[in-house]
Amino acid sequence: MARTRLYRNGDLVAEDFPLDDISEHLAAEDTVVWLDLVSPSPQVYERVQEEFGLHQLAIEDASSPRERPKLSHYHGHLFLSAYQATFEGDGGELTVCPVSAFITGRALITVHGDGFDMDAVVRRWDATSELARHGVAYLLHGLLDVVVDGHFDAVQALDDALEALEDTLFEETPQAVRQVQQRSFRLRRSLSHLRKVVLPMREVVNGLTRAKLVDEEIAPYYQDLYDHVLRVTEWTEGLRDFVATILESNLAVQGNRMNNIMKKVTSWAAIIAVPTAVTGYYGQNLPFPGYEHHAGFVTSAVLIVVLSVGLYVTFKRKDWL
Repeated sequence: MARTRLYRNGDLVAEDFPLDDISEHLAAEDTVVWLDLVSPSPQVYERVQEEFGLHQLAIEDASSPRERPKLSHYHGHLFLSAYQATFEGDGGELTVCPVSAFITGRALITVHGDGFDMDAVVRRWDATSELARHGVAYLLHGLLDVVVDGHFDAVQALDDALEALEDTLFEETPQAVRQVQQRSFRLRRSLSHLRKVVLPMREVVNGLTRAKLVDEEIAPYYQDLYDHVLRVTEWTEGLRDFVATILESNLAVQGNRMNNIMKKVTSWAAIIAVPTAVTGYYGQNLPFPGYEHHAGFVTSAVLIVVLSVGLYVTFKRKDWL
């Protein structure tokens, strides 16, 4: 599957033309071509490599599903690798989809899988068509703008999920305790994954800002894009500290709960020990005040009640019960 677009002097003049017509279109002046490939086969890679003179290492990087976000410079073209990120708040899982781009002076070739939303990129291009006169820089900016906006949405969703988790941190129910433990570790794993996707984008966008294809007129748009990347990076680092705080708070809350349980168990054990001590004393085989008299039973019963109630009131005032 392949999608194509042809721009001439900043105007969209053709769409979805065959791959074989690209050479003819590029032969004309003031034309820019976009070619989009979805999970291309090795044969398609070979045709594109011959058509645009792409480096073999760039082709191998585009074929790799786990390439880190980066910007590589080759003779005659650049290679860009990035990831679109989506966070599902219900499951607490982060989904990423790789997208690669070969960047030449008059062509942008994008490569991705079925999970990448290229329609959003096309809508972004159509919404900013006044920048189309900048050629490949315009197309590349729209692509990266959609990717970075996706990073923003993912970080926002992670932030909301962490705040919701923080609200359940002090609930006493066993279900809430298990939820905090399980969900905090899932969110921490998703945040770590997102951090690996977001942080290298600073180098990518910064490198493109200094590239020759970015002229003075469109440079402010790339600078704005770089500012967005920095904001996402700072936000991600802040959430990393937030997750660590939640985990530490969860351990502290569990420690406090254990201390409260131990105080209650110890207090009840002390209360139960009083009747045991009194009845043990009165059960001895030696004469004592009230021995073999009804007054001895009354005295022991009164001691049990008074001492037990006294201990209960004392522990209650100290918040041990």
